Amino acid sequence: MARTDEPPAASDDWWRTAVIYEVYPRSFADSTGNGIGDLRGIRERLPYIASLGVDGIWITPFQRSPQVDQGYDVSDYCDVDPLFGTLADVDDLLAEAHTLGLRVLVDIVPNHASVQHPLFKNAVAAGPGSPERAMFHFADGVGDRAPNNWTSVFGGPAWHRVWPDSATDRQWYLHLFSPAQPDWNWRNPAVADYFDGVLRFWFDRGVDGIRIDVAHGMFKAEGMPDAPDVPAVADGLRSNPLVTDQEPVHEVYRRWRRIADQYEPARLLVGEVNLEPDRAARYTRPDELHQAFAFAFARLDWNGDEWAAVGERLERARRTYKSAPSWALENHDLVRTASRFGGGERGARRAAAAVVALLGLPGAVYLYQGQELGLPEVDVPPSARVDPMWVSSGTGRDGARIPMPWTFSPDKVNGFTVNDGVTAWLPTPTGWGSWSVEREEADPHSNLTLVRAAIRCRESLLPTGRIPPDEPVSWHCEPNGLVTCEREGGMTVAIAMGDEPVPLPDGTVLFRTDGETDAVLRPDSTAWIWRRN
Repeated sequence: MARTDEPPAASDDWWRTAVIYEVYPRSFADSTGNGIGDLRGIRERLPYIASLGVDGIWITPFQRSPQVDQGYDVSDYCDVDPLFGTLADVDDLLAEAHTLGLRVLVDIVPNHASVQHPLFKNAVAAGPGSPERAMFHFADGVGDRAPNNWTSVFGGPAWHRVWPDSATDRQWYLHLFSPAQPDWNWRNPAVADYFDGVLRFWFDRGVDGIRIDVAHGMFKAEGMPDAPDVPAVADGLRSNPLVTDQEPVHEVYRRWRRIADQYEPARLLVGEVNLEPDRAARYTRPDELHQAFAFAFARLDWNGDEWAAVGERLERARRTYKSAPSWALENHDLVRTASRFGGGERGARRAAAAVVALLGLPGAVYLYQGQELGLPEVDVPPSARVDPMWVSSGTGRDGARIPMPWTFSPDKVNGFTVNDGVTAWLPTPTGWGSWSVEREEADPHSNLTLVRAAIRCRESLLPTGRIPPDEPVSWHCEPNGLVTCEREGGMTVAIAMGDEPVPLPDGTVLFRTDGETDAVLRPDSTAWIWRRN
């Protein structure tokens, strides 16, 4: 039975300034002792998340799935995989989160399903030309070859034979990810009707919004012709314009927006739109998605010229389409910033400066679990890797998905599971507990302490109107490596991205990461400056 617990009271545009904490269920907290995180583990740790000062959580897929791609291969969109719990656990989590003032977003995967989804199994059984097969992309090959030259994100061809040994059923099915993840055919109106029901199921249950996986995908070019250029290695969907960013997808989001707006309060729609800024911003026009992640920014290294250039491109796109910005530098698919920005002590300082910089920008910020601790990327032994991308292409995302360290202890799980004797689903390296919540909460100079303080400072400024969510900004990078994002309302975010100390911009220091009190900003540090008295 769905609960009706109301989310925290606030205006419908709460998301414009929200800080959202991404939870990867497998790796967050294990309440059963089997080495895999679960929904009850998340619920038990909600007080910690609330203590960060964030406004909500985004939980990656926990729906029923064979777990070939760690839940992004969904076999039942309206149920919970027993690995993570039950629908009753979802209800309990929602109720507890709302009590703590946290909103909850869940992941929906509309581009592809699992080969175990009943509708795909029906399609396989029904045969060529059937209405069941029209729900997915089934096509005849060209002789013994696939219908076209498209490649999978995970490497290799994007097509598989339905029945390789059949002399009568020679069709192939499309999978832009693993062969276990067939793509839905969104040109079939029945698919849109099906997903309307999925959205309403979760909205009726009380979730506050959804994050949409591969939101720029779904529709494929009419006729599905050969791609003009086929990359030698997998590079996501960026190399093939025929499989993403097709115009009909915008009507889907207009339709979903109408559904989301029927609820009180209105539900939030957040898209994973991995496109260049001028294309991605089109998805957040006033009648479509509320937010789309700024992927051009999320992929950046520690380079001042690139930060300023990408920031300006995002700002131009935002002004053109009047979209709301949302910022992130880490998620479950990206290399951790402490490693991406150089590794070691300097990489850690840069990662801390980067997250504080994001918190000073206008709009919403998404933090990935462990980012508040400064967790580095882990070099997972090949024998322990489980990411299907690793299996097919030799690159993988396991290093950013290592279980959360909660305690500083000599065991191999550091408080992640209630069973210290179990091996976690991904191994934690020696010394992982040195980044634990327990240890960092006891350290006034830790990354966790810094992030909490920055969120508190941000929240103290919001009610004063000193940092409006949608105000224009301008980005600059000086020859000395000082990057500035000047907000029209009077605040400047300054980041020292060079190798030498730099003079702080004029004004009152509101927050800084280098722990100093003078007018000089140390390398790999961030400061928020108020220019108006």
